[in-house]
Amino acid sequence: MALYYTLPVFKDVYKLILLIFQYTKDFPKEYKHGLGNDLKRDGIVLVRSIYRANKAKSKVVYLEEFLDDFEVLKLEIRLCADMKIISLKKQAQLSLLMDGIGKQITAWRNASV
Repeated sequence: MALYYTLPVFKDVYKLILLIFQYTKDFPKEYKHGLGNDLKRDGIVLVRSIYRANKAKSKVVYLEEFLDDFEVLKLEIRLCADMKIISLKKQAQLSLLMDGIGKQITAWRNASV
């Protein structure tokens, strides 16, 4: 079993979290402590699911949790773009990274069934 922090999907999720922290720094005060903190927390929750899936014999439960939490994060990012809190360029950068993460997790889940 590989260490969770050496997995390519972990590295991509970590990049995503770094971008989220970077982008939320510039949020208007009105959204910084609500939506901004939710984005950060929800990104970190994804790491917990990767860690748990990596160490578990039955990985599917944790990978399904990841995918559920991932959908919430996607919605939050879309909301930020629709409300013009982040630029479309930043949303595109996050979406591209998230697309790769989603494919990796889905493949991992399918291989674990």
